[in-house]
This record gives sequence, C-alpha cells and structure tokens, in this order.
Amino acid sequence: MTRKATRKQLDIQAIINPISGRGSKRKIPKMIEEMAESKGYSLCVSFTEYSGHAGELTRQAIRQGAKFIFAVGGDGTVNEVATAMIYSDVVLGIIPKGSGNGLARELHIPIDARRAIDMMRQEHVLTIDGCKANGRVFFTTCGVGFDAAVSHQFAREKRRGSLTYVKNAIKEYLSYKPEVYELYIEDLSIKEKAFLVACANASQYGNNAYIAPNANIQDGKMDVTILSPFTPLDIPSLAFQLFTRQIDKNSKIKVMQASQLSIIRQKQGLMHLDGEPVMSDSRIDISVIPKALKVLTPETLSYTSEMRYFFSQVTDFFDKTRSEIRNLSSGY
Repeated sequence: MTRKATRKQLDIQAIINPISGRGSKRKIPKMIEEMAESKGYSLCVSFTEYSGHAGELTRQAIRQGAKFIFAVGGDGTVNEVATAMIYSDVVLGIIPKGSGNGLARELHIPIDARRAIDMMRQEHVLTIDGCKANGRVFFTTCGVGFDAAVSHQFAREKRRGSLTYVKNAIKEYLSYKPEVYELYIEDLSIKEKAFLVACANASQYGNNAYIAPNANIQDGKMDVTILSPFTPLDIPSLAFQLFTRQIDKNSKIKVMQASQLSIIRQKQGLMHLDGEPVMSDSRIDISVIPKALKVLTPETLSYTSEMRYFFSQVTDFFDKTRSEIRNLSSGY
C-alpha cells in the first residue's frame, strides 16, 4: 500500500479540482496511488473546495517538504497550483482534466489521465518560464480584446468544451468592437486599433489553437501578437491558420518579441490569464519570469501520434464550427 504522508514526510501531493472540465475523476486517485506505490513515494490526495484552495494546499505541501505536486484539473487549477510553486524546488505534475488544457498541450503532456500518470514515472523535468501581468501570474497566454471577451462569456457557461467556445466566439464576434491600444515594447511604441493583443509565453491558448506558433516557453521572451480588425470573409483563413500553426503568416497579424511591455487602453476592462477572465486597469504591465517552474514532461515525443492527434483536432474544430454556424443561422 502507499505509505501515508505525515507532516514530516510527504513525497507527492495530489490536488484535484472535482468540478473542472469534463469527464469523471473518480478513478484518478487510485491511479496516482498505484504510481506512488510503485516508486515508493508517500502520497496525500486532496480535493479543492473553493476558489484559492488549490494555492493554499500547494503552499502547505511545500512547507511539508513535498517533492512533487500533481494538479488535476483545467487551466485555472494548474495556474493556481503553479503560481504557488514559482522558484521552488518542487516539481509540478499535470493531469489535464479541463476544457482547453493549454499548458499540458504546450508541453505535450498526454490528455488521457492514465497516460499522463504513466509519463510521470519517467521523472523527466523541464524548467519553463512564467509571466506576470499587473502582478498576476500566467504561464501560457495573457490577452486583451476579443479573446478576453470570449473568455468572460465562456466562464459563465455551465457546459465547457470546444463547441461551447466556438458558439461564444461566433456570438461575440457579431457585436464586438475593436479598441485602440498603445503598446510600449522596450524602446518601441505602437498605437493602433486592434481586434486583440495576445502576449504568449506558450504558442497556444489551449485546444491546439496556436496564437503564437513560434513562441518558446523557455526563451525568456513573450511573442506579442496583434490582430488587426477583419471582415467576415477573413474568418475561414484565420481559423484554419490558428489551428494549423500558420496564423503568423496572415496579413492581419503582427508579431513582436519582448521580455516586458506595457499595454494602455482607453479604460479599464477585461483581460484573460491562461484563459481565465479578470478585470484589469487601463494600463497593464507585463513581464517574463525566467526559469520560473519545474514541470514533469515527456522525455520523447511520438511524431506519428502527435500528427494524428493534431489533424483530428483540426477536422473536429471545423466540423463543430459548421454545425454551430448552422444552429445560429436557424435561430435568426
């Protein structure tokens, strides 16, 4: 049996968000127990009960000397746990059970829970950057504009998933008005009207939607993507390029790199951090936290399985988009 963790000895702390994303988590504690037992590790499994609880459990586990902390949930849960781990020697393990799973997908962590846990047995550790926006930490993307507005609507939905996201994106587009932003990127200043401004530590939002295809989560820089206003005729090509890692080739896109920048807009409003919407001031100061976090990742990648999964995601997205457009059209 897995040894019981005490206040003086703790190897693995598993933190499970029971209400995140989709799918049952009933079997996950047993799978983690089997993995811990095979490695001779002590284990404590905890379930979050309220917002902020994952961070509290993480800080407690660090004080108890945990070697690994496993986050079981979506991007919000992972962000909360990882934020409390910055610059610690503790290693994060991600068992993705959310709707987007942005950081897990970026690091090629299997979406299937059992495969993710089996991957952790290798104990291959990667050190990645984090970022902060007005003092709040993110690990994949931060954005203002359209993507923040969609995140806000998506967060209010009872049912999550790519189809729900597509539905909200289409509805938001019909009424969304681009804003004017001033960007100060090191010695460069830019002022222009934009549909969105995304600051990407990682290459994707989640669900393999690549807003910054060339972003590197270990290079100490963000890829800043500016999307200019566009017409409905531009949507098919933008959507296709977003999911095929080619959006930087679109004429409506500008990309710059920065280790820090400031975004100024006309009034306070929404921004998103790792897909979670929050209110922010009219000025947002964003910077990289280099080599912030240690994460368990696959040691090697299967090119064939990665490509098969990638193309299945692209096909699934366009099938769902066509279906959602038909449903919206029939409602008018």
